[in-house]
Amino acid sequence: MNTKTHIHESADSTLLAYGKEVRELLSNIPAESWSAEIWTMFGGYIIALKDLGHAPNLSNTYFSFKELLEFFEKVERIRRGDSPRP
Repeated sequence: MNTKTHIHESADSTLLAYGKEVRELLSNIPAESWSAEIWTMFGGYIIALKDLGHAPNLSNTYFSFKELLEFFEKVERIRRGDSPRP
């Protein structure tokens, strides 16, 4: 029995499932709009910190937002037919 084939098929089905979820997410709002919203959310978070106080994980939060923003930028490049950068 060749188990490598089954692992590959499982990975393919997982990628297809991810792709379907991304397509569903972007079906109502384009990727470039998500990028703007992400910066709005992060800006609101930073403003709220004045009232919330010290945020020891602020750098982690920033990098999470940054990675999310980069994800939507890659998705937008794919949508336009540009080759996505790694």
